[in-house]
Amino acid sequence: MTQQDIRRPAPAPAPVRLAPPEPRPLISYVLPVYNEQDGIAAFHAELTAALAGRPEFDYELVYVNDGSCDGSLAILRDVAERDRRVRVVDFARNFGHQLAITAGLDLATGDAVIVMDTDLQDPPRVSLELIDAWRAGAEIVHARRRTRQDSAFKRATAHLYYRALRSAAEVDIPLDTGDFRLLDRRVADELRRYRERSRFVRGIVASMGFRQTEVAFDRDERFTGETKYPLRKMARLAVDGVTGFSTVPLRLITRLGFVVLLLSLLGIAYALFMKFFRPEITVSGWTMLMVVVLFLGGTQMLSLGVIGAYVGRIHREAQGRPLYLVREVIGADRGDASRDDD
Repeated sequence: MTQQDIRRPAPAPAPVRLAPPEPRPLISYVLPVYNEQDGIAAFHAELTAALAGRPEFDYELVYVNDGSCDGSLAILRDVAERDRRVRVVDFARNFGHQLAITAGLDLATGDAVIVMDTDLQDPPRVSLELIDAWRAGAEIVHARRRTRQDSAFKRATAHLYYRALRSAAEVDIPLDTGDFRLLDRRVADELRRYRERSRFVRGIVASMGFRQTEVAFDRDERFTGETKYPLRKMARLAVDGVTGFSTVPLRLITRLGFVVLLLSLLGIAYALFMKFFRPEITVSGWTMLMVVVLFLGGTQMLSLGVIGAYVGRIHREAQGRPLYLVREVIGADRGDASRDDD
């Protein structure tokens, strides 16, 4: 080894290149609002407090103002100004809860999307359990109501409805579940392809397949105000659920027709028998005539009503009108408000 070799400096070590940090998953919350001015601030405070305990995620909160006629929009504007994670979708009018969910899903960009109401009946802390189930591998996580703080009538009718729907529907719709659930990004993208007008979102999601699981929770009382789903709207939603996922009512009409035909044949046979073999006995015609006419009339009207419900769905789909119209999208990263037609 020469003296020159001894004096040669050692090569500098190669710089260590650190891998960029993994981006944190983004969780989107879709939050329909209709006349909730007295509870929005409390809901937002409770939700953000729950999210503060999970800093490993980023969040976006998509509030959809479904044509509220109180001060809900003004409060949502204030919330959006103070919280950069908030976007507010303002409908041009009231389009209904199911379409408000649809609009929120159209704008949500998260790796997972959570749909929940803003009346605090669905506790925000439970949404974190949905996230845990998603991280464990589920692609759809339903929040199943173990108990609910409603009137006895509401609990009884809901109990009967979910079980009747499940027995009649051609898909397995989870019992005692509303629209409070988590959807993986892939599921949310597929759900956006469903564009029927008479929507029953919980039935659509159940029909999609994927890996589904449930998280049971105890539903709280409303924070304030009255339910936005009175009996009339619940009945309409029930009709959408049955007609959208079952043809059982149409099959029942066919069976009812066979029953009426059988009874009519029996009545004809009885009348002929009495006329030819027991002519001495007078057959009372007035009572029998009224019973037959009223029975057949009621049966026909009921059948036409059921058929009309299905024809009405076809009529609405054939019109091809926009699902909803957006007046304004408020908040940072506004996205594209033109997704209002298909």
